[in-house]
Amino acid sequence: MSVLSFLKSVGEKLLGASDAKAATPDELHKELAKHQLDADGLDISVNGDTVTVSGTAATTEAAEKIVLALGNTLGVAGVDNKLTVTAPATAARMVTVQKGDTLWKIAETVYGKGKGNEYNRIFEANKPMLSHPDKIYPGQVLRIPEL
Repeated sequence: MSVLSFLKSVGEKLLGASDAKAATPDELHKELAKHQLDADGLDISVNGDTVTVSGTAATTEAAEKIVLALGNTLGVAGVDNKLTVTAPATAARMVTVQKGDTLWKIAETVYGKGKGNEYNRIFEANKPMLSHPDKIYPGQVLRIPEL
């Protein structure tokens, strides 16, 4: 598929991760389990600050969430997505949170002026990685579904 870039100095700090390198494949599998994302049968490998994930995901949304959960961890600069999808659909747009952003502001930027109230659509598209609409941080990559 493709390599998605992340800021490796931000994100969830996992055991064994640092600014220089990603966590181990076992810790990354635990991160997926923490978010209730199906990691059964997935192969995760780490080479420095790049994570490669392969296997099969049920949907495009599930595949995107797996990539985001892996990439939004400390030490990951890129995720090489080699997942195949059982039920493919249109891929969501990805946006990197900037300093001062809120989900409302991102919704206004992506969907257009007056569409800030669509922020909940972005929040729902990023669950369970997001636990609250106000808990986003600069450098985090989010899924932006179509209206």
